[in-house]
Amino acid sequence: MNSLEERTGLYREKIEAYLKEVYAPFLEEPQKLIFEAANYSLLAGGKRLRPIFTLDFCRMCGRPYEKAMPFAAAMEMVHTYSLIHDDLPCMDNDDYRRGMLTNHKVYGEGIAVLAGDALLTDAFAMAARAELPDPADMALAIGVLSECAGSLGMIGGQVLDILSEQRQCTEQEVLDIQSRKTGALINAACVLGVIAGGGSEKQRQAAAEFAGLLGLAFQIRDDILDVIGDAKELGKAVGMDSDKNTFVRLYGVDECEKRVEKYTNLAIERLDAFEDSGYMRGLALSLTRRRS
Repeated sequence: MNSLEERTGLYREKIEAYLKEVYAPFLEEPQKLIFEAANYSLLAGGKRLRPIFTLDFCRMCGRPYEKAMPFAAAMEMVHTYSLIHDDLPCMDNDDYRRGMLTNHKVYGEGIAVLAGDALLTDAFAMAARAELPDPADMALAIGVLSECAGSLGMIGGQVLDILSEQRQCTEQEVLDIQSRKTGALINAACVLGVIAGGGSEKQRQAAAEFAGLLGLAFQIRDDILDVIGDAKELGKAVGMDSDKNTFVRLYGVDECEKRVEKYTNLAIERLDAFEDSGYMRGLALSLTRRRS
């Protein structure tokens, strides 16, 4: 399988099929509403980037990518929980996500909160199903997932983001927010793939460094596209929300473009620790060079 599109399509197809079975056995339980609500968001589509990272890092370490599927599903479950909670009225108060009504608009705030709670908790049960080359590594894997999803990772980034509202942040503060809010789950996805693949400590470190650099480049590209999109719509060169702390606000578009290229190249260098890394190199470039 040579093309980037073909392998990405295969991974997404396998991930979607696996995710459909996560709650399928429980849809006749008395509390079936919670499984329906969780499925509503879990199966709503998306790029599935985090599980793709997990599967391919497992493959690059020499094991069949299917061996990482429980970890890949766990990553998507954690990501989905975070989206459900982000959309709540007490957070971003969004009515739509991916062209669909948000979870709380369909099921109500109480069930939406519980659906997110269920996805987060069930993600650890899902991760525990993985059959690892060294079973002792399961403790390491659960630790990685916990730290990256919790108060030292994604949740910590969300807290810093809330505290930064209505004021302009320093460069370090923006880096602190994004490395946790966006980068932490990418880190977990890549490192869990290495663990599933039986990779070395050196490869785990390389995967973590790759994830940090790529996550940074990816977020800067997002910030650039937000401004470019506003410029097209408004017919002027600026369109940033003055309350948002973005990399474009810190550096300007031209400098951001340079930083995206720099961080992407540094991320790709970390893939030298792996065999047959051509797909991941291509994926990294496609994500950070995208124009829409």
